[in-house]
Amino acid sequence: MNPLIDHLSCDACGRRFGPDEVQYTCPDCGDLHGTVAIHYRIDEAREALLARLTAAPAGEGIWRYLPLLPVTAAPSFAHPPFGPTPLLAADELAPPGGKLWLKDDGRNPSGSFKDRASVVGVVDALERGAQVLTAASTGNAASSVSLFCACAGLPAVLFVPKAAPAPKVAQLLLFGARVLAVDGTYDQAFDLSLEATRRFGWYSRSTAFNPVLGEGKKTVALELWEQLGRRAPDAVVVPVGDGCIIGGVHKGFSDLYAMGLIDRMPAIHGVQARGSNALVTAFDAGAEVVEPIEADTLADSISVGQPRDARKALRAARESGGCFVAVEDDQILAAMRTLSRRAGVFAEPAGAAGFAGLQALTERGAIDPGQETVVLVTGNGLKDVAGARRAADGEPTVIAPTLAAVEEVIGG
Repeated sequence: MNPLIDHLSCDACGRRFGPDEVQYTCPDCGDLHGTVAIHYRIDEAREALLARLTAAPAGEGIWRYLPLLPVTAAPSFAHPPFGPTPLLAADELAPPGGKLWLKDDGRNPSGSFKDRASVVGVVDALERGAQVLTAASTGNAASSVSLFCACAGLPAVLFVPKAAPAPKVAQLLLFGARVLAVDGTYDQAFDLSLEATRRFGWYSRSTAFNPVLGEGKKTVALELWEQLGRRAPDAVVVPVGDGCIIGGVHKGFSDLYAMGLIDRMPAIHGVQARGSNALVTAFDAGAEVVEPIEADTLADSISVGQPRDARKALRAARESGGCFVAVEDDQILAAMRTLSRRAGVFAEPAGAAGFAGLQALTERGAIDPGQETVVLVTGNGLKDVAGARRAADGEPTVIAPTLAAVEEVIGG
C-alpha cells in the first residue's frame, strides 16, 4: 500500500481507519452503505506528484500519478499501454456559445473506462498476495479485469448476468477467466460475488466494495487536468450506473483542489437511463439513501437497480454544484448516431449516455451558455454490437454482384 496514505474513512458514519485496518467496507455500516474513501497526506503527495510528472516519461500512462494511487509501484507484468485517452474537441456539438470536449475512454485496451480501475486492482491484489480475483459486472469491468489478470497470470472468477452482451462475454472467455453467468440481475450477481469473496478468500475487484478501484477511476480527472493545461473545466458529464465512475471523477478533482493544483471544482453531472434512474430520484428528493428499483434499459453497462456507490455519487454532484438527469433509451440511440457521424466516436449505449444528457442539462440550466464542458464516453461501440445496429437506423441493401444493380439502387 502507498506509504503516502494517511487514513481511510467510512462514507456513511465517518469512522476513520488506519491505512491497513480495513480492506473493503466499514464493519459498522455494512457492504451496502459502508463504502470507504482513501485519504493521502496531501502536502507530501503534492510534492511527490509534481516531481513525478516532471520526471515521468509521457508514455507511462496512469502510472504518472503513482503518488496518488493506493499501490506502491507500477505493475511488474507486461500489459497493453494505455492513457491518456483522446480528448476530442467537439464545439459544433456544444450548447450555444460553449466549448465541448469528448473524453473517449473507449480507446482503452479492453474498450472501456473500467481499465483504469482494473489494472490498479490487479496490482493491489498481487501486492496483497491474492491467489484468485473475483468481480461482479454487467460486462465491461469483467472484460477489463480478465485482460489484466491474464497479463499478470492471476486466475479470475467473474460473475455476470446471463443477459450480458455476447461481445463482452467473449472477451472474458478469450482472456481465460472462469465466467459464471448468473440467471438473474446484475444486483444478484454482485451479492453472490461478495458471498464468494468471503467464502473462498478471493480478492474482490467490485468497485463500490473495494475502495482501491475508485482511486484508479479518478485518474481520468488527473488526465483531464493535464490535457487542459493543468486546469479544470467548468463541467464534467458522466454516465452513471453504480455511481463508481462519477465518484472517482469527484475524488480526482477533490485531490487536485486539496493540493492547490486547481482553484475551483468543476460541476460534476450524472446521467442515468430513465429505466435505471434510482440516483436521479434520490438526488431530486434530497435523499442520502437510494431506494432500489427494477432496472430496464438497453444501456446494459448502467442498468443497475441498486447503485452500490450511491453516497459517493450523490456527494459528487451535490458538493460540486452538479446534478443528475435521466434520458430515454431513444435519446441514447440518437446520441450514438450523433457521436459516430459528427465526432467519429463509436460508443456503446452506456458510453453515449453522457452525451445524451447534455441537452437535458442545458435545458435544465445546469450547464450555462459559454461553459467549457467535458463529456465522458465510457465504452466502445463494439462492446454491444446489437445496440450499435439498433442505433444505426438502417440495414445494408442486398444487391446482385453487377454494376447495373448498383445503378438501380443509387441511380445511374
